[in-house]
Formats: sequence, C-alpha cells, structure tokens
Amino acid sequence: MFYDHQQIEKKWQKYWEDNQTYKTSNNTDKPKFYVLDMFPYPSGAGLHVGHPLGYIASDIYARYKRHQGFNVLHPVGYDSFGLPAEQYAIQTGQHPAITTEQNITRYEEQLRKIGFSFDWSREVRTSDASYYKWTQWIFIELFHSWYNKDTDKAEPISSLIKRFEEKGTEGLNANQNDELNFTAEEWKEASEMDKEDILLNYRLAYRAETTVNWCPALGTVLANDEVKDGKSERGGFPVFQKKMMQWSMRISAYSERLLQGLKTLDWPQPLKDSQEYWIGKSQGAQVKFNVEGHDEIVEVFTTRPDTIFGATFMVLAPENPLVETITTAEQKAEVDTYIEETSKKSERDRMSDVKNVSGAFTGSYALNPFSGERMPIYISDYVLMGYGTGAVMAVPAHDERDHRFAKKFNLEIKKVVETDEDVQEASFDSKDSICVNSDFLNGLNYNDAKAAIIVAIEKKGIGHGTTNYRQRDAIFSRQRYWGEPVPIYYKDGMPYTLPTSALPLELPEVEKYLPTEDGDPPLGNAKTFAWDEANQKVVDTNLIDEKTVFPLELSTMPGWAGSSWYFLRYMDPNDDEVFVKKELADYWGQVDLYIGGSEHATGHLLYSRFWNMFLKDRGFINHDEPFQKLINQGMILGMSAFVYRIDGTNQYVSKNLAKDYRTQAIHVDVSLLKGTSDELDTEAFKAWRPDYSDAEFILEDGKYITGREVEKMSKSKYNVVNPDDICEEYGADGLRLYEMFLGPLEQSKPWNTQGLSGVYGFLKKFWNLYFDGDTFSVSDEEPTKAEYKVLHTLIKKVVYDIENFSFNTSVSSFMIAVNELQKIKCNKRNILQPLAVIISPYAPHICEEVWNLLGNNDSVEFEPFPVLDESYLVEDEIDYPVSFNGKMKFKIKLAADLGKEDVEKLMMENDDVKKVLGDKSVKNFIFVPKKIINIVM
Repeated sequence: MFYDHQQIEKKWQKYWEDNQTYKTSNNTDKPKFYVLDMFPYPSGAGLHVGHPLGYIASDIYARYKRHQGFNVLHPVGYDSFGLPAEQYAIQTGQHPAITTEQNITRYEEQLRKIGFSFDWSREVRTSDASYYKWTQWIFIELFHSWYNKDTDKAEPISSLIKRFEEKGTEGLNANQNDELNFTAEEWKEASEMDKEDILLNYRLAYRAETTVNWCPALGTVLANDEVKDGKSERGGFPVFQKKMMQWSMRISAYSERLLQGLKTLDWPQPLKDSQEYWIGKSQGAQVKFNVEGHDEIVEVFTTRPDTIFGATFMVLAPENPLVETITTAEQKAEVDTYIEETSKKSERDRMSDVKNVSGAFTGSYALNPFSGERMPIYISDYVLMGYGTGAVMAVPAHDERDHRFAKKFNLEIKKVVETDEDVQEASFDSKDSICVNSDFLNGLNYNDAKAAIIVAIEKKGIGHGTTNYRQRDAIFSRQRYWGEPVPIYYKDGMPYTLPTSALPLELPEVEKYLPTEDGDPPLGNAKTFAWDEANQKVVDTNLIDEKTVFPLELSTMPGWAGSSWYFLRYMDPNDDEVFVKKELADYWGQVDLYIGGSEHATGHLLYSRFWNMFLKDRGFINHDEPFQKLINQGMILGMSAFVYRIDGTNQYVSKNLAKDYRTQAIHVDVSLLKGTSDELDTEAFKAWRPDYSDAEFILEDGKYITGREVEKMSKSKYNVVNPDDICEEYGADGLRLYEMFLGPLEQSKPWNTQGLSGVYGFLKKFWNLYFDGDTFSVSDEEPTKAEYKVLHTLIKKVVYDIENFSFNTSVSSFMIAVNELQKIKCNKRNILQPLAVIISPYAPHICEEVWNLLGNNDSVEFEPFPVLDESYLVEDEIDYPVSFNGKMKFKIKLAADLGKEDVEKLMMENDDVKKVLGDKSVKNFIFVPKKIINIVM
C-alpha cells in the first residue's frame, strides 16, 4: 500500500487542531508532568532543521508521559521582544510589532507542520501587553522589596520602613549598596526625597551609576553575551565601557541561595559548574590601606590575607572613582590614555586575556598597614570594578598575573618565607608558606595563618573577615524601543512606581526608533508618554510640569525580563487578576523537564532562578527552583560550501587548484551545488548576487569543485536546511525520526539529507505491516510466542531509552522490530496495535492513521503505554556450543531449565558426543548454564 505521508500528516494535524487534542486541563485527579522547551525567539529566517532537535525530544517525552497517564503541560510561546526586530525597524521604518507578528506566524506554521503536541491555547508572547503587564507588576514588587539577611529572604519595603521608624539602622542586617547609619529620630526628620534616596540603597530593583557595555551605533546598552571581541554581536559595531545611571536587579543578595540550590537540581554538571564559577564564592578579608598624602582609603578584598606582608604594589580598576583623585598631575595623561583604551574592551575580554598585562602608574603610594612600606598604586584592566572592591593588593610571589605585571613594570617581587632559620625559601606557587616579618604567624599552616591574620586585621580596625561573591547585580536598563516599558515616573529626580491599577504601561508609538537628538532612548521620541499623578493616567509629554505631571522612565527592560517567569504564566495564561493563581502554581509546581541550550547557563537560567526565589519569598508561589531536570541538547551541524576567490580579483579557483594561488575562502549557499555533489552550478552562482555576475572560474576537469566543512548551521554560513522541504519530501515523521536517529541528544552531529532515505524506508515498512498489498489486513488470531517476544523486547528497550533520553537507540530498535515482524509476516492485532502506541511519540501522524484503521475512534495519544511482560523474554531453549578440550565441535539445542546432571546425562547419550569421544574417557564435564558445554578428555 502506498504510504502517502503528505495526506496523512495534513489529515491528523487538522484533527488535532479541530479537536484540541493537546489542550491541557487544570482540573484533574491525574498526576501532573510539566515539559518545557526554552523560549524561542521568532526570527525572520524561520526555523532550520537544527532548531527542532530539542523540541522533538521534549515532544516525545511529553507524549510518552500522556501514555503513562499523566496530565501533561507542554506549552509554547515566543520571547518576542528583542534587538533584531528593532534593528529591522530602524532600517526599514516598519514597526517591530508587524515584523514580530509575521515571524511568529511563520514559526507557528512550521511548528504545526512538524506535529508538536503543544497546548496552543496557552501560547504567550512577551510583547503582548496582557503578558508584560505582569512583567511590570513583578518589577514593581521587586522595587518594593528588600533583602533581610537575618531571615534570608526578600520582604516588603514597608517592613524596612517600620524598622527605620522604630530603631533606625540599629541591628539591621540587609543587603544594600552602601552602609548607612541613622537613628529612628533622624529617619523621621528626613524629607520625603531623602527617605526615597535611602530606600533606593536597599530595594531589590534600584537605580545607580553602573559601568555598562555601551554601543553608540546601536544606541543602547548590551549584555555581556551580546558583545564579542569588543564589538556588538549584531552588526559588529564598537562597544565601549561607559558609566550610566541604570536600573539594576539585586541578584547578588541571592548568591548563596543560588549556589546551594544547585545541589538540588538534576542538571548537567558542566552547567552547574558554570553557574558556580559565575557566582564565584570566596572567603577572605576586607582590608583598608591608607594612601600617602591623601585622606582616601583603598579597600581590597583578598582570599589570602596571610600574604599581606608579601604585597609590594596595588592595582585599581581603571573605572575606580579613586583613580581620578589620587592620580598625580605628572601621570594624568598616561592614566587618561589607558582608561580610554580600556573602555574599548568588554569585561569578558578583560577577564579572558590572562597572558597580556598592561597598566599605568597613578603616581601615588599606599601604605602597608602592617609593615608601613610604600606600595606604588597602578591601574590595570585585569582588575574589574564590579568584583570585590575594584582594587587588589598585588602579591607577585603568589599570584601569576601579579607576577607578570611586576615583571613588566620592574616592581619588587618579595619572596614569601617562614622566619624559622631551618626552613628554605618558599617556592613561587607554595600555598603553605608564611609571610616574612609576620612573627605571630610563624610555624602556622595555611588555614591557621589565614585565621590569625584576620584576627589581627580586625584588632587593628583596618578590616574584617568576609565572604565575597564574584556575581554582580544584573543591569536591567536597555536604551531600546522594542522592550517592556519600566513602570516608573520621576518626581524631583526620584523614581516612583506606577500604581498597579495603571498596568500595563504600554509602549507608545514613536516616529523613529533611534535615540533622540539629546541622546535620550527612543522612547524620548514619544509624544504621549508622561504620568499624570493626579488623574492616574498617561498623558501628552508636553504637559510635564513637575507638579502633577511627571516624566516616565525612557529605558525599557532587557530581553531576559519576560523570559525569567514565562514558565509560570503558562500555568494560568489568560488570568487578568493575578500572574498565576496560587492553586495552579501549587499544582503544576516546577518544570519537570526543561530542554534547551547550554549558552543560557549564566543568563536566562540564573535570572529565572533568582526571580523564582523572589516570588517564593513574597509568598506568590511555593517552589524554590523553576526547573528540576534540565537537558542541554547538542547542535545539528551543517555542511558548508566554500568558493576560493583569488585576492584582488573576481576570479574563483576550484578547490584542488586553490593551493597555487593566494585566495580567500567565501561561504556560498549550499543550494547552488549540483544535486548532492560538491560541484558548483557556476551560472546559478553568478545569478546569486550582483557582485558575482561577472565572476570568472578556473575549473578542474571542466568542473568547479567547492570546499566543504562541517560547521554550526547558520543563515550567515548559507548552510541551513529548511524543515519545510524535508517535511514535503520525507514527511514530518521522517524528520522527527531522523533528528533523533542522528545520535545522542546531548551531542552535536552533522546533518546529511541523504540519510533520511533510511528512516523513510522504515516508515514504509512499518506502514506495510498493516496491509496485504493494497488491502488493510490485520488478523485477530492469537500471536505466537516469537511474535510476542519481538513486541516485549521492544517495549523493554523503548521504555528504558525514553526514560534515559536515549532516543537514537529507540529508533534503531523500531527498525529491528519491524524487520523481524516483516520476516515472520506478522499481521496480528495484539502485536500491531501496541506497536502503534510504542512508536507514536516519535512518529505520531502515521501511528494515528494506523490506530484509526485498526478501528479506534479516539486519538492514540492517551492510550496506555503497553506493559512489559518479562515472561515472553524467557528462553525455552538454549543453543549450546559443545566443546571438547576447549575446541567447539557442534551446537545442540537443550531445554533452558535443565541442570548440570540432566545435561551431562543427555550429552553422554548423544551420538555426536560418542563419535567425538571414541574410546577416550571423560575426565571432566564443564557446564555453564545458558553459555557453554565443555568436555575434557
């Protein structure tokens, strides 16, 4: 029977949509299971075959859990704010909402074509006002919260105000920007503006001057992962470090909880390690150094306070405010030049460049608080303002980078030694050495020395022992248009939140998406974007009078804002009263399985955990962590093609001749190759782009052979394969099976369209099991034990594979089972009906069709998964190899349950055995059940 995949897939996709097969109920007694893919961003390019890999895996698991009787939540939505849509709007003048809608329509069309079992009724989009209303609401809750270190959680800002009214800052243990000290009376006497200024020091969402990645060409702040080698990832524009007033999120308050929470998660260890390193917990001491001739103090955090006697110079971050104050007139020009150069490097670049040290001398000296020795103060880009205090005491005998710096600038390297005469000079990398001149540390090991010096530091009043975290607060402002408006207005320069009744604060229309002539963000172009405090509404910007009408915040939220809580909105997507009902948050709880890329380790995954913990602190949800199990899928790689252009010409030389010329390899669209070969269609190439129209070719054997290389599948490399084309030719079930068959889910693997013929052939074999020629033919006859064995062998393997996410080996098992059933010409209902259920998570369309042909009126989706019966796997007979003196002579079938005595008796009566033995006697009879028989003569 002809397998018409196009007709079958269209039929069942329409059936699923018409019957809302995958719509999930919140009201059920079934146990729940929440399966989620990382939030897709709908780009204009649509999906290529690399994108669905994780989606197919999660869909298989979701379908499997439905077969097991779970109430499965498997939703989809779009992370639809972002820079690409805005840049397209700047270039074309088309509103980002229009292109975003077009892109989503295209994505949805492709996703539906692949047959995913999403609950489309729960779709959310971060750019919909009904969604970002609640993102703004969460921001307001963060603004009105502070972190109480005594209770170790976020609390309403009203509780902090009450404390201030009762006892000021006395006994306060809070996470804050600066240490403040005032009495209850001083708080009560403070003006409203002063109180608001004080509270900003404690709020979890706060505004402060921050060093950011500023891209003038894009007119916006960029996140670290949007900058590569000092340039914007989008457009390749220069990026500079710049100080700006920005909104930040106090994620640093949660550092320890984020660290400890990792122990409870079933995540890949490399991803956990990445977050642990990012959080960067370290224990040591905060120490103050006086600056000679200045009132200023340089404060450092060091994990090795016991090496303070070996410190010979100090290094400040170029952004450190002290630099301007302590730099001498003679050194100012050199220092300013160095600061300018540093501004062109991203923090990531500065952290990764460990071998090249550079710096400038400020002209000032710090004083070692123990020895009184003068220590020259330098600036260098290897010190970051956001880590510790933005200053380090340099101990070149203990730190590799300090050592290189000291060598470069010819600074003293003081070897660290014990004072005992019989101890030789310590080696450069010794960690148990004790600092010179430190009599009270003499003879102590590393840990005791560290503790002793901290005690001494605290006694001298120059510092204290402390725990430090590398993680900085997350910058929350973006000078963009296409993002969530921040629900803040400014009165006398201080920020106030809009009332929640005014949400959502919607994006206003603007004539252009670039910053204003005054340098304000694009929202500064809006004509209706001011807050009328008296009438509680947004009004014309011209009405701002700073009395009753005030300016609104012009920055928008970053891309990670909406994606930090979307998993919660899926639980209750259409609620106008709350972001999620408490009972639904309790029922659905954590995401049980989350699949997505490892590149989100220190971005989205960290921010989501932070927001989730905050929402739990404030009593809105009850679970600590958002994602219990996480799998990072690998990439599907594309086979790129290259042409070789001779330098300075428009001539292109074939691959095997290119070594004779100076050439540049240029990516070329793989669609310009002839068939499945490496030969370039030169006429198609000339027609591809205007600059290639007059191209000349140097051929080999009359052909132009391209270079080929396996790379990341990307539109920019012209090596993408469109899943629509695959679905057209091989079917969605073929695409789904092939992507799983390529290899382990977590590994990257190359795409080869030719490989699809194998899985397509399997689908045709599977289809024909149910037919005799063109006639549907399934028998109600009881299957044989051999047929049951094939089925239950498959059940055992597939259950193990799915539960261990080994989807590639399941596909192999399907092929083996179908081949075996085909050989024994099995057409029994009791085999073929459960077979359709087993394969349906992987190839749902074809399985729905045969399930329907078998006489079932309902979808196969909710049919219980076949139960393994191990009795069918027990062997009745064993094919034993019979050896004499270790050499096999023949095989014999014996009942599987026979013991050694019975086997020995049968063997001694066997004619073949007698023939080999002849007149020799048996010295030993060796029997290994189900393995071998060996007769020693």
